[in-house]
Amino acid sequence: MSPKKNTFKDFLKTLPKNIFSGFVVSLIALPLGLGLAMASEAPPIAGIIAAVVGGFVVSILGGSYVTITGPGNGLVGVLLITISTLGINDAYGAIICSGVLLLLLGFLRLGKLADFFPSSAIQGMLAAIGLIILAKSTHVMLGNQGFQGVPVSIGSFTIFEEGSVLALLFGIPKTIIGLFSNKDSGLTYAAFAGIISLCIMVFYPKIRNKYLQLVPAPMWIVLLSISFSYYYELVLQMPNPIAASAMIPAVPSFNEIITDLPEISFGKIGEAGFWSGAFALTLIASIESLLSIKAVDKLDPEKRRSNVNKDLKALGLATIGSGFLGGLNVVTVIARSSVNVNNGGSNRSANFFHAFFLILFIALFSTQLTRIPLPALMAILVYTGYKLASPVIVTKIFSIGKEQLVIFFVTLLTTLKVGLITGIAVGVFTTFIIHIIINKSLSLFIRNLTKPNVLMFKEQDTSNDYFLSVKHFCSFLNYYKLKNKLDAIPEDTDVIVDFSMCEFVDHTVMENLNNYQEIFAKRGGHFEVIGLDMHGTDSKHPFALRRILPIPNLLSNLTRRQKTMEELSLDYDLSYESNKNKDIHFLENFLFFRTKKINHTYNQLAEESNSVRLFDLEFSEGEFIAKEVVRTTMMYVELNEEIPEFTLDREGFLEKVYAFAGFEDIPIDNHSDFSYRFYLLGEDRKAIQQYFNDDLVHFFESNPYYHVESNGKALLIFGKERLANIKEIKVLFDFGKRLKNVLRK
Repeated sequence: MSPKKNTFKDFLKTLPKNIFSGFVVSLIALPLGLGLAMASEAPPIAGIIAAVVGGFVVSILGGSYVTITGPGNGLVGVLLITISTLGINDAYGAIICSGVLLLLLGFLRLGKLADFFPSSAIQGMLAAIGLIILAKSTHVMLGNQGFQGVPVSIGSFTIFEEGSVLALLFGIPKTIIGLFSNKDSGLTYAAFAGIISLCIMVFYPKIRNKYLQLVPAPMWIVLLSISFSYYYELVLQMPNPIAASAMIPAVPSFNEIITDLPEISFGKIGEAGFWSGAFALTLIASIESLLSIKAVDKLDPEKRRSNVNKDLKALGLATIGSGFLGGLNVVTVIARSSVNVNNGGSNRSANFFHAFFLILFIALFSTQLTRIPLPALMAILVYTGYKLASPVIVTKIFSIGKEQLVIFFVTLLTTLKVGLITGIAVGVFTTFIIHIIINKSLSLFIRNLTKPNVLMFKEQDTSNDYFLSVKHFCSFLNYYKLKNKLDAIPEDTDVIVDFSMCEFVDHTVMENLNNYQEIFAKRGGHFEVIGLDMHGTDSKHPFALRRILPIPNLLSNLTRRQKTMEELSLDYDLSYESNKNKDIHFLENFLFFRTKKINHTYNQLAEESNSVRLFDLEFSEGEFIAKEVVRTTMMYVELNEEIPEFTLDREGFLEKVYAFAGFEDIPIDNHSDFSYRFYLLGEDRKAIQQYFNDDLVHFFESNPYYHVESNGKALLIFGKERLANIKEIKVLFDFGKRLKNVLRK
């Protein structure tokens, strides 16, 4: 479905919000750009150059809408090897060549490249990248900058040599122990700066405070580091106790960046190592960008679909420009893109302004950046590496299926031992072999690989229904055939995908089908998968691969909280349902969920008519490594008549700041105290002002503060973004019931 084109008037209307969002994103991009560059052993400014060039070029020429571009986490390992092998000048040449290859991928319309890799193999590759980042950054974070790891040998056979990723990982305990015997107090202070910064990265996202979260965790690290330096210099009148060797080296000014361009060398272009680096950079940059674009499209509140081939061309041009200026590869980054959406970014101008503010920071504060300890920046990368290789990922993959865990670890270990390209290739081959073993048939794949296996037709009795029948097998090998058909269908229509004639459906396909279901539901369509009744799996996970097997029924007992809620339902004469419920369509029209993904509701208390429901709910903000899962308790109140759409919150300092970004509070005549205490938003100002009569205003003024939102037909009510205890549930339920009675009057 082609996106709705915005007029210039719409662009100007949303400009303040995009400027604000670009500023917030730049607060994250500044320390991350410096850290990613230094972890890659490139000059610190190289990461900022990539973010600035990417922001300007992709915002003008790109095909996505709310993505942010810059240096990528996944490229740290490849850049590190490329720079150490070729030298920095020839590495810039490899970066420029990888930009040309990205440009070529875009012109060849190979934006579907990521669909040819099994999901578990990609996860294994990303986890390996996470471990590479951890291996390189942890020692620097702990003040042990020159450490080369602990090599392991058995006799004359070397398992992993000094300087390798595994040697660095196994050397982490040695570095930790060395903290307690370090005679250089400057390095000890540096290690403390790194540890404190890591604590900020770990615990800061868990603080659900809108004022604190206005400044992202990485920027807090920058601000606190610079403040610490000035405290010693100006207040204590002493030199910074952190060792000079552990500080960021001099960052060139904006004028120096323009005038002192690096020497680009293509002297090693005829060597295999040069092209190995260029191809590896292209592979990782394209996969990371395509996965990020696909994830960010889910978050887009305007339900647009990105033109990935156009984006690849823009990323290629940006990478070429970045390389010539002394910058790193430019990719689409999920963490900063998620922050952009959550702060009101609605078009590519947010990416442009994020680059503009970075230039401003470098022009005004380049000398201040040298006051930041290198371990503090490495802490940001250690946290990022952990998110990529978290044990939670292993648990999740195991829950999908044991065979997926084999694919994951084979890809991970091969990537660490040999390299990224070899690792992903071995992961693909391993997946294919496992599929053959599971189906006990090689002929199923060989015989049917080239055959058309997807039949699509439009129902004759209606103009809005599409039916797809999938035959033989559907795996990462031929998923593109199904994907091409699905991409041609408008997303506001009804689609049925029938697998009753398909013998085997793999995990990659099941995961992607779930993504389509979410997209179609969000854009007003309906996507249904049928024909899997006779298929089974060894796992209860919805993304598990499917074949003819009996499906076990797994029962679970109620938790203590659930038992208490069940007792509460008897006291209030309500029905209680503890199971997870994926039918969440009644919540999708609320503004609160426009940039969030609802996973499910559970522990639901409801009246007989279901017009009043109170439930626990799980939703997520962001995607991929930026994903934060939130569980909270909410109340849904269905109304008997239509009312204006609005959101009501307690007004504070942050809401007053939002007014400058275009979010204007709606005043209620003759109720100045209400207008001062409450923050009221909505499109139809006049209707809202008429609807908020004396009784309704007095009700809100005399009751606890809640987030109250109307979608015109129902209300969504909740307090804090966490699960409510039983007492809070009773108060919330009473508030919602009384509010409904006031609205009836």
